[in-house]
Amino acid sequence: MNYGKEHVNVYRTYATPLEGVREIPESDFSGKPNTLFGMEVRAQVEGEEFLPSFRDGDNAKVVATDSMKNFILHHAGDYDGATVEGFLHYVGSEFLRTYDQMESVRMSADQLAFDERPVPDGDGGFEPSDLVFRVTDDESAFGEFYLTREDGEVVVEEQRSGVTGLELVKVKDNSFVGYVQDEYTTLPERENRTLYISLDIFWTYDEPEAALGEDPAAYVPAEQVRDIAQVVFHEQNVNSIQDLIYQVGLRVLERFPQLSRVSFEANNRTWLNVRDDMDGDAKVLREPPRPTGFQQFSMDRSDLEESGER
Repeated sequence: MNYGKEHVNVYRTYATPLEGVREIPESDFSGKPNTLFGMEVRAQVEGEEFLPSFRDGDNAKVVATDSMKNFILHHAGDYDGATVEGFLHYVGSEFLRTYDQMESVRMSADQLAFDERPVPDGDGGFEPSDLVFRVTDDESAFGEFYLTREDGEVVVEEQRSGVTGLELVKVKDNSFVGYVQDEYTTLPERENRTLYISLDIFWTYDEPEAALGEDPAAYVPAEQVRDIAQVVFHEQNVNSIQDLIYQVGLRVLERFPQLSRVSFEANNRTWLNVRDDMDGDAKVLREPPRPTGFQQFSMDRSDLEESGER
């Protein structure tokens, strides 16, 4: 039994910058100014006192979802942190402190992406504008907290961070061979294919409070996980998408010992070859027809330890 509000788009200008994150070899990301900080938020609340609204049509304890929307928007102005996860924890805690009938709340959000646009720097070159941004459909950071109340205190029951909507194409050095061949098989083996994937990556911390970003050195930015995926894709000659996401997961766990688990949802959108008479690595490709394949995988630190033993 729950209800809530979704697709709450909130935009904050001049939020607290994210500074002091630990740098890693695969990424040049070291922080962001948060001049424009936007999210699409979903709030889901639970509580036994909401039962009469379902059973009897009695709304005496119901907080209207429109009020929940306004609550989220208002508190975006009070949040003094720098991360999506931090905001979700903050506003979810405020829900539980404000409304006794709410026993738990699940807050999630996708961060909305904006690009600084290049403008002349006055010396014949260009620099990022601190005023003008482009709205993009690029990959976005994701956060989720499930909070409950225990002895009057807000408690984290579940936490998840992520980067979603990542789309990558590698033009060669990807194979897919050695799979089951039987009377249902029509797909030819390919030693060197162009591989196009979409990818969502999620992770959880050993200590959920690290996701808030209050200690930037312990925070894992979505931008760095994105960059790890790109670098591993570039480096590895993989024999399947399953092989690729496993290698990405190992690298993420290696770089961030504060994480307990990383999981993936991948989709195969690989283009199909049109001609077989092209020279060298040149290809003419077309969109694949539906249906498309997908992969889901979750791994923890034991996988990293086992990989070191092999």
